[in-house]
Amino acid sequence: MTGATFSKFVPFSNHKKGFEKLLDIFLQLLTYASGDISEVLRWMNQLDEQHGLTDDEYGMGDFIEDLKEKGYIEEKDGNPGTFEVKPKAGQTIRQRSLEEIFGKLRKNNKGNHRTPFAGMGDEASAERRNYTFGDEPDQIDPTSSILNAQINHGLDKFQLTEDDLVVEEREFKTQTSTVLMIDISHSMILYGEDRITPAKKTAMALAELITTRYPKDTLDIIVFGNQAWPIEIKDLPYLQVGPYHTNTYAGLELAMDILRRRKTNNKQIFMITDGKPTCLIEKGRLYKNSFGLDRKIINKTLTQAARCRKLKIPITTFMIARDPYLQKFVQDFTKINHGRAFYSSLKGLGEYIFEDYVRNRRKKMR
Repeated sequence: MTGATFSKFVPFSNHKKGFEKLLDIFLQLLTYASGDISEVLRWMNQLDEQHGLTDDEYGMGDFIEDLKEKGYIEEKDGNPGTFEVKPKAGQTIRQRSLEEIFGKLRKNNKGNHRTPFAGMGDEASAERRNYTFGDEPDQIDPTSSILNAQINHGLDKFQLTEDDLVVEEREFKTQTSTVLMIDISHSMILYGEDRITPAKKTAMALAELITTRYPKDTLDIIVFGNQAWPIEIKDLPYLQVGPYHTNTYAGLELAMDILRRRKTNNKQIFMITDGKPTCLIEKGRLYKNSFGLDRKIINKTLTQAARCRKLKIPITTFMIARDPYLQKFVQDFTKINHGRAFYSSLKGLGEYIFEDYVRNRRKKMR
């Protein structure tokens, strides 16, 4: 007879060892270094010397070989010692950004956004009503319909008529097109504060959320400095701040151009910035003023906010700054657009954006 063997209970350790432990550090540093693998590996060697990240069983050389074998990096043009990032690294960073920022939120293969409007949608609600011509057969609630027939006709002469039928309401689900604007002007790294990394992590988490939980939605990402241009999701971890001024006007213009081409009814712009608009492209040259709220630049930017309002495109501004005069500009900008504004710390940026994204998806913009 086979029995059970008991031994002393040893608690499981949550401490990650070997490759997984080093991978966490590697991916975090890769975001800070904007994809410079050589710089990341130098940092990791320094950390290893100071804090003993590796041991006799698993060294940094083993880790580099595992990164190559598992598809995170590859040697650049076959040159030993020089590496480039593979797509798997970017995807893993986006997934971990989602987990880091949104906590218990988990992916699923389906998912759209509910609206408060009932009708011929594809998810049942708790509401019931009498059948009307045109309702789909699969909307009929058999239990409630049979109960009505018993009440209306009795058990002796049971019959089910059209007047007895009860249908369950369905909730419409919306498709949403979002443009995320990220400020990459020089001020995003000024004064010893790294503002671009939290912005990148938030953008990566939002991209992962939309592509996995809301696959019917669209997300376009643009960056703006002296000018504005679109980037792909795969480029987000390696985004860098440049020696740029802040051309909010160009960013909004490009965002509107993108959203005009989208066929969805619900459209919106999320803008992450830490400063005031400071430049424009005027007659082919850069007009700039970094020393204050330049009236020419501000007025043209406010005009863009009004244009977005006419196109029924709300703008949600996430201002990573608390200067009173900058807040006043954002207030004016938001009032003209009928949008929303959050004065967020770097720590809470991701939570703000996630909550507002889901909240906006429950609306139907007409």
